[in-house]
Amino acid sequence: MTKVRWGILSTAKIGMVKVVPAMKAGKYAHLAAIASRDVSRARQAAAESGIPKAYGTYTDLLEDPDIDAIYNPLPNHMHAEWTIAALAAGKHVLCEKPLAMTTAEAQQMADQAKKSGRKLMEAFMYKLHPQWVQVQEILASGKIGELVTVQSFFAYRNLDASNIRNVLEYGGGAMMDIGCYCISLSRMLFGAEPDDAWGIIHRDKRWGVDILSSGVLKFGDRHATFTCATQVEPDQRVHVIGTEGRLLVEIPFNIPWDEPTRLFLTKGGEHPVSPNTELITIPAANMYTIQGDLFSKAIHDKTEVPIPLSDALHNMAVIETLLKF
Repeated sequence: MTKVRWGILSTAKIGMVKVVPAMKAGKYAHLAAIASRDVSRARQAAAESGIPKAYGTYTDLLEDPDIDAIYNPLPNHMHAEWTIAALAAGKHVLCEKPLAMTTAEAQQMADQAKKSGRKLMEAFMYKLHPQWVQVQEILASGKIGELVTVQSFFAYRNLDASNIRNVLEYGGGAMMDIGCYCISLSRMLFGAEPDDAWGIIHRDKRWGVDILSSGVLKFGDRHATFTCATQVEPDQRVHVIGTEGRLLVEIPFNIPWDEPTRLFLTKGGEHPVSPNTELITIPAANMYTIQGDLFSKAIHDKTEVPIPLSDALHNMAVIETLLKF
């Protein structure tokens, strides 16, 4: 199979540290070019990563006829502008989460993808990791009975005022940066959209971004609850609770690429002292490599991308609803 030729839009840390090395290790993606608004930075990044071409503007990269697809890791407030530009230039786009700043922006991006006849996917890489495939298989098997509630927590500590995650106009804040994962996984596990949603938002008085946010999503008679925070001790956990058992997902989102991950399946036993808990070990896998390969293969084979664009639009709608509280 001929590899899909990728251009990287910016030298953002997430791209250079996590995504670029992972995609290079894949079977179906060739990293052909990278762009920065500072050409010297682009050349340095290209040299360090073994990428053949470096551009000093994003437009120059989009105009390269030898590029098939664009990875967009720009700050949230730049997602729509440059994704739409890339689609209009005839490129397929893998855009970092959240897809946009608002549902209106997300819809404009979707409209351009349809108009251009190009693929657009939100880069929720965690969904494609084998551990989440395993979780969904366990749910489908009925091992924990009927799914009743999902509880998730995602947090880190970042007190840098200049960091884009703490800049309101750049789309910063806990809900946009990490709460989006909690919303995404709840929708994924229930296989439905919430009937209603409520949020509790606490904002930093200096910067205006939310730093402690919680949400309740109603799926009929079932619920998902979550808390995300950006100024506390880092941690992440997901509890998946059914009528006959429960799952603990130990590292749900920042899944290590070089170590096995673990699920804890509890069913029966003497609660709370000695429940029957089975340890399920998932072999190491790089979710960014999987993401890059599956997207590239969808381009090459002219098939659907692994995460449909509608998923990003629905997730953005829930984020927007919760941030109104």
